[in-house]
Amino acid sequence: MGLDPLRVVLGNGVTVIVKANHTTPAVSIVAGVGHGGYTDPPGKEGAAALCARVLDRGTVSRTAEAIADDLDGRGASLTVAVGRHQMSVSATCLAEDFQAVLALVADVARHPLFPEAEIVTRRADLITTIRQEEDNPASMAVDAFFSALYGAHPYSRKVRGTVASVEPLKRQDLVRCHQKGFQPSGLTMVVVGDVDEQSAVDVVSRAFGDWAATAPAGQAGGDRPAGGDKPFLSAEAARAKAEGLSIPDAPRATERNLVAVPMMNKSQADVAYGFVGIRRSDPDYMATAVMNNALGQYAIGGRLGDSIRERQGMAYYVFSALDAGFGEGPLYIRAGVSAGNVERTIASIDAELTAVLTDGFTAKEIDESKGYLVGSLPRQLETNRAIAAFLLNAEVFGLGLDYDVRLPDLIRAVTLEAANAAARRLLDPARATIAVAGPWHPPTLEVAQASSGETSPKRPSAAEAGPS
Repeated sequence: MGLDPLRVVLGNGVTVIVKANHTTPAVSIVAGVGHGGYTDPPGKEGAAALCARVLDRGTVSRTAEAIADDLDGRGASLTVAVGRHQMSVSATCLAEDFQAVLALVADVARHPLFPEAEIVTRRADLITTIRQEEDNPASMAVDAFFSALYGAHPYSRKVRGTVASVEPLKRQDLVRCHQKGFQPSGLTMVVVGDVDEQSAVDVVSRAFGDWAATAPAGQAGGDRPAGGDKPFLSAEAARAKAEGLSIPDAPRATERNLVAVPMMNKSQADVAYGFVGIRRSDPDYMATAVMNNALGQYAIGGRLGDSIRERQGMAYYVFSALDAGFGEGPLYIRAGVSAGNVERTIASIDAELTAVLTDGFTAKEIDESKGYLVGSLPRQLETNRAIAAFLLNAEVFGLGLDYDVRLPDLIRAVTLEAANAAARRLLDPARATIAVAGPWHPPTLEVAQASSGETSPKRPSAAEAGPS
C-alpha cells in the first residue's frame, strides 16, 4: 500500500500533500519553494542564504521574540533551510498545536519583515560562517573542486556566497529574493503526523488559500484551475515549475585537472575528486545511483573504502557521492588523509576507477548494493520529518505519489550491465578534476604570493597533475 498520501492543489496553485501517521501525537510541517542560491543575482551570491537566516526573525505581525516565545511555549521548533534550488520552512510540534504552528509557518513564509537590526546580526553570522569554512580544508577542497569543475557555469558559485558578495547585501535584496521565490504556484506544503488528512488540507487552505500570486497571468501560477487533485508533473515540467528557468548543461572536462589550496598550518589534507554527473531526470539515474553505492558507499565505503581505508589504511574517511538535481550535479569522491598520503590516495582512486572501467563491477557488488539500498528504505521513512522530506522530494522531481512503492523494484531492475555502463559514462581518470586543500602541494606547483599576503596556487598543467 505504501505511504498513499492525499495530494490537493489549491485554487491559487499551492500544492498540499498530507500523510496521516498516528504512531506518535506529533506533526512535521514543511513549506518548500523552488528558489535557492542558484537564482542569486550575479554579484549578490549569498542573498538566498541570508534571506533564509532572516526569514523567521520577525513578520509584519510578530516580532522575533514573539515567534521564539510561541515556539518555546509549545515545545515546537522551526527552521529555515536553503540549498542550490530549494528553500524551506520546517516545523515540528505536538498534534494539538498543529493549527497554531501551521499559522506561524504561513506567517513566516508569507509576511517576513526583514528587520534591519536582524539583517545586521545575521549578515555578521553568515560572514563568520564563511570565514570559518575558509579555514576548513574539507570546505576549501569542495569549493576549489566546484570552481575548477564547473568554471563559468552557475554551479561553481557558493550558495553561502563570499565575504565580498555578502557584505554589501541590503534589505531590498532580501525582499526581492523572497518576492521572487515565495509565490503560491511554487509552494509545496507537506504535513505528516497525527492529523486527519482532509482536515489538515482545510487548515492549510485557510492559511494559504487567500494568497494571491504576484506574477501576471500566463506565468507560473497565473493560469491554475480551481483546485482539486492533479496528476504529478513530468520530471522536466517539475524542474520548470521549481525554477522557472532552464539550467544549462555543464561543460565536460577534456583533460585531467588538479588544483591545490595550500593550508600549511593544518594537520590533514582533504581531497575532492570527480566529474560532472547527471540530472535527476536522467533515464540512467537509478543505474548511476546503484553504481555510486557500489563504488563508494556500501558497507565500509564500497570499493574505495575497502581499498583506501581498510586495506591500505591511508584515509581517515573516503566515500563517493552523487549530487543529481535539476542540473548536472557532480559525482565526486571525498577523502581525508595525511599530507604524506595525498599522492598515494589519488593514485589509488585512479587505480580503482581504472579497474571498474576495465573489468566492471562484479555481480556480487551490484547485488549487494541493490539489497542494501532496498533494505534501507524502511529506515529512511521511520520519522514524520523523514517522510515529509521524501514526499517533498517526490513532488519537486515529479516522481509520483506511489514512488515509495515503485522504488524497490526500480532499484532491483538495475542490471550489472547498466551499472557498468553508468560507470563508463561518467568515470574517466584522464578527465578527472581533483582539488586538494591542506598542508600539501605538488612538488612542481608554483605558489605565487597574493596581494593579500596569502598564498594562491597556480593551476598546473595536465602533465603536472600528479599520479595518473
